[in-house]
Amino acid sequence: MSGGESPRMTADAPPRDCRFCPRLVAFRAENRAAHPDWFNAPVPSFGPADAPLLIVGLAPGMRGANRTGRPFTGDHAGLLLYATLAEMGLSTGTYRGEADDGLTLVRCRVVNAVRCVPPANLPQPAEVTTCNRFLAAELRGMSELKAVLALGVLAHAAVLKASGIPVARIRFRHGAIHELPDGLLLGDSYHVSRYNTSTGRLTAAMFQQAVLNLLLRMGTEVAG
Repeated sequence: MSGGESPRMTADAPPRDCRFCPRLVAFRAENRAAHPDWFNAPVPSFGPADAPLLIVGLAPGMRGANRTGRPFTGDHAGLLLYATLAEMGLSTGTYRGEADDGLTLVRCRVVNAVRCVPPANLPQPAEVTTCNRFLAAELRGMSELKAVLALGVLAHAAVLKASGIPVARIRFRHGAIHELPDGLLLGDSYHVSRYNTSTGRLTAAMFQQAVLNLLLRMGTEVAG
């Protein structure tokens, strides 16, 4: 699947009516009733499966990916993420906040640690654990994968768990790049959330530098 095609579920991804997490199932049903024209289902990955870089977020935003069906699309968090990917030559087209805007990812793929939108934008630990099987499948299925960029502590921990590494062994630190036992690189960045960017915890320059450093460590050619 090319980066510009519509996302789709695979055997290693949750079905549209995934029933694993009762709280998320109930919340999904509420959203479907209130907004029948929204995606309202587990949000699939976006980008080519043979990409060398995987970006892992937290969970779909209520009016973002839960509405549009594409990770980081339609809410504030996508603005910095996709602008940075464009700056680094990792996308073509223009991000306009809708799944049909024609944006295509190049050499990178985006997914969330939890595929369904959680109440108050915060998944419970059991939900993160339950959904981790799909992240593990994502990592296994990316044959050219060299590095993962974790957006936030939860995504960092989810990647470690999916890789079979005790979470306490490697601590999250913005800008850090860790080499996992199998050679995979794990880069850390604060999440590109509205809260982090509006408070200055994460600036555009900070995020761009974190992405750039990881790409350089991967040996990836960077635009500009």
